[in-house]
Amino acid sequence: MSKAATSLPRTIGAHAILLTYTVIALFPVIVIVVNSFKSRAAIFRSPLTLPTAETFDLVGYTTVMAQGDFIQYFQNSLTVTVASLFFVLLFGAMAAFALSEYRFKGNTIMGLYLALGIMIPIRLGTVAILQLMVASGLVNTLTALILVYTAQGLPLAVFILSEFMKQVSDDLKNAGRIDGLSEYRIFFRLVLPLVRPAMATVAVFTMIPIWNDLWFPLILAPGEATKTVTLGAQVFIGQFVTNWNAVLAALSLAILPVLVLYLFFSRQLIRGITSGAVK
Repeated sequence: MSKAATSLPRTIGAHAILLTYTVIALFPVIVIVVNSFKSRAAIFRSPLTLPTAETFDLVGYTTVMAQGDFIQYFQNSLTVTVASLFFVLLFGAMAAFALSEYRFKGNTIMGLYLALGIMIPIRLGTVAILQLMVASGLVNTLTALILVYTAQGLPLAVFILSEFMKQVSDDLKNAGRIDGLSEYRIFFRLVLPLVRPAMATVAVFTMIPIWNDLWFPLILAPGEATKTVTLGAQVFIGQFVTNWNAVLAALSLAILPVLVLYLFFSRQLIRGITSGAVK
C-alpha cells in the first residue's frame, strides 16, 4: 500500500474534525446575525430559519441607533482596542527583542516571570486594580481600560514574539551594526519587518479578548461617556423585559470589527501560526 493511500484517511479525518469545529464555532454567530433581521415573534417562533418577507424586520437596528449612544460606545471600544494593541505590540516587541537578543543576568527568570502572566488570569487582581485606579483618579476613563488591557496582552506578546525574533539571522543584525545602525534602527528597520506574521498573530489574539470584554468596562468605566459596545448592549437587557431585537443587532454590529481585522490579517495570521511547523 502506498504512503499516499495510508495518509488519505488521516487527511479526511483531520478535515472532518476541523470542519466540525468550524461549524460549532460559527453556528452561534450565524444565529445571532440571522435573528437580528427578524421580528421579535419570529425570533422565538423559528430562531433557526432565515428571514422571510413576513418576518424580516430592522427594528433591532433602528432601536440600537435611536436608544443609547451606540456610536459613542463603538468609538470608545475602537479607541481602547486600537490604543491597547499599539502599546502591546510596541512594548511587547521591544521586550521580546531584548530577551532574545541580549544575554544578561536574570534573562531566563525574566522570561519565566512574564510567562506567568499567561497562566494567571488578570481578573484575580481586580480588587487591587480598582483600588489603584481609584487612587490614580482614572475610574470612568478610557485610560484605565487601556492600561489594564496593555498589561493583560504583554505576556502573550512577549512569549510569541521572542520565539520569532530568535529566528532572525544574527548575520543580518551584525551587518546592520557594522553599517553604523543603532539598536533602535536595527529593531525597527530590520527585525520588525521580518516578524510581521507574528505581529499579526499577536494582534488578533489580543484584540478579540479586549473587544469582547465586559468585566473591566463594567468595573472600571461604567459611566455613560466611557461605555464600550459590550457594556452598551446591556442597556437593552432588563430585569423583567429584554429587547432581544436590539441585543442581537448590537452584537451583530460588534462582530464587524473582529471580522474585518481577520480578513485584513488573515494571510499574515496563517503564516504566523504555521511558521516553524515545516522545516
